[in-house]
Amino acid sequence: MRDFNYHRRRTSVVNVGGVGIGGDNPVRVQSMTNTSTMDTDGSVAQCKAISMAGGDIVRLTAQGVREADNIGEIRRRLREAGIDVPLVADIHFNPKAAFAAASQVEKVRINPGNFVDPGRTFRHLEYTDEEYARELERLDEAVTPFLELCRENSTAIRIGVNHGSLSDRIMSRYGDTPAGMVESAMEFLRICRKRDFKDVVISIKASNVTVMVETVRLLVKAMDDEGMFFPLHLGVTEAGDGEDGRVKSAVGIGALLAEGIGDTIRVSLSEPPENEIPVAKSLVEYISSFADAPALPAVETVSRECQPMRAPVVMGTHKKSDYGRDAMPDLFADCDDTVAVDAACWSEAIGMIMDNPEIPVVLTSRHPNPAAELLVALNGLVAEGVTNPLLPHIAYTGINADDVRLRAAVDFGRIFLNGFTDGMWVESDALTDDELSRLSFGILQAVRLRISRTEYIACPGCGRTLFDLQSTLKAVKDATSHLKGLKIGVMGCIVNGPGEMADADYGYVGAGVGRITLYKGKVPVERNIPAEEAIPRLVAFLRAEGVWREKEA
Repeated sequence: MRDFNYHRRRTSVVNVGGVGIGGDNPVRVQSMTNTSTMDTDGSVAQCKAISMAGGDIVRLTAQGVREADNIGEIRRRLREAGIDVPLVADIHFNPKAAFAAASQVEKVRINPGNFVDPGRTFRHLEYTDEEYARELERLDEAVTPFLELCRENSTAIRIGVNHGSLSDRIMSRYGDTPAGMVESAMEFLRICRKRDFKDVVISIKASNVTVMVETVRLLVKAMDDEGMFFPLHLGVTEAGDGEDGRVKSAVGIGALLAEGIGDTIRVSLSEPPENEIPVAKSLVEYISSFADAPALPAVETVSRECQPMRAPVVMGTHKKSDYGRDAMPDLFADCDDTVAVDAACWSEAIGMIMDNPEIPVVLTSRHPNPAAELLVALNGLVAEGVTNPLLPHIAYTGINADDVRLRAAVDFGRIFLNGFTDGMWVESDALTDDELSRLSFGILQAVRLRISRTEYIACPGCGRTLFDLQSTLKAVKDATSHLKGLKIGVMGCIVNGPGEMADADYGYVGAGVGRITLYKGKVPVERNIPAEEAIPRLVAFLRAEGVWREKEA
C-alpha cells in the first residue's frame, strides 16, 4: 500500500552559518553568483541581491586558492554591511581550493567525481576487486584531512554529484547511470560516517529530470538501508531559462518535495541569480501547503504498461467538441465522448467505466493536494482492472499565470513520474489556450513523454563562465529553436561542458575568453572557434550532420 499524503522525510540537522538545514527547519532556498569571484564588488552586489530576494544561502565558485581566499574578503564586506547570509565555496578539480575555503566560508561544496580522482578522461578502466578496494582506501586518506579541517572550523560540506561528472573509476564499474551516481555519493558518505563527521548535505543532480528523480529516490533508499539521514539538496542542473527552465525545475524538484524528500533547493536558471529565488520560494510554499490538506486513503500501487506508440494526450480548456476532431490524437479517433469522474469518488464509478472500456476517463480533483488524490484514483482504477485511457484534469483558478505554470508542472510531473502517461488536461483562467498548450507540452517534454520543441541544456552561469551566458543562449535559440527534438547544450566552461551536458546531442561550450568549442555528444568537433564565428559554424555543422532544416516562412 502507498500513502500519497505529504510527509516530510526525517533528516538530521546541519548548521550552515546559523541557517539550519534538515530536521524541522523549513526547506531552504539558495542561488549562486555568476560574477567572477575575483570581482569583489560585483560578487558582493550579487550576494546582496540574492539575500534581499529571500535567498537563505549563496554559493560562489572557487577555481583556485586565490578565489577561495577572496570569498573570505567578500564575506567580510557582507558582514560589514549587515548581511549575514551564509556563503558556500563551489569546488571542482582542485582540492587545494577546498582546503583554503574551509576557513573562509560556512560550507564547501565538493564533487566526488573530481575531488580525489583525476578529471574525466572518458577512458574505460579495468579494476580488480583488490585494486578497487585500494582506490577506496586512497579516497579515505585524501578526504579525511579535509573533514578534520572543516570540523575545526565548524564548516559544513555538501557532497554534490552531477550526472556526467562521475570519475573514470566509478564509470568503470557502473557507467554513467543512476546507480553510479548513488555509489559515488555513498563512498564519500561512508567516509563521513566512519570519521563521525555529521555536518554534511548531499545533492545528486542531472539535467534530465527523469534521471534526476530516479537517482534521488535511489539515493534515499541507499541511505535508509545504511541508516543515514543526511539532509538533501535538490536541483535540476542546466535547466535553461524562461518558462522551460521553470517548468523543468518544478517538475523534478516538485515531484521529490511532494514525496517529502528535500531540505534545501536551488532552481538553476540561465538568468540573473536573484530571479531563481521567487521561483524556489513559490515551489516551497505550494508543497508546504500539502501538509494541511485533508488526509487521503492509502492505496495499492500498480504499474501500468502503456499501449505501444500511444502519445500522451493534451487537452485544453475547451470541451472535446470545441477542440476539433481533426486536432485530436488517434486515441480519440473512435470515441464520441469522455467520462468525467470526480477523483474523490473513483470507486463509485468503476462499473460505469468498465461497461465502456474504450471511452477515455477524465479524472478531476479539487483536493488541495490534487496530484495525490489523482494518484490514489489512478492506482485504484488500474488495480480494479480498468483499461480505459485515464486523463487527469486539474483546474487552477484564482491564481496568477506564473503560479499556474509552477503548480501544474509539480502536479502533472508527479503523476507522470509515477507511471501514468495517457494524457493531461490543464485548465486555468489565467492562461490562454495557446499558453496552456505550450505549458502542457513543456511538462510532457520535461518528463520525456512527448518531444515537441528544441531542448536547451544551459547552465546558469558562475564565476567560471567564459561568455555572457544569457545573450549567448538567446542567440543560439534564435538560430536553432525550430529544430524540434534536438537537444543542444550551452555551457559556460569545460567544468559543466562535455560531462554535465551528457544528455545533449550537440554542445556549445566556452573554451577560453572569446573562444568556443563545439561538441557532438561528449566529443569536441571544432575547437577554440572565435566567439563571433561560433553560431554560424554550429549551423554549418548541423547542416553537415543532416539534422538541419530551414525555418518555415
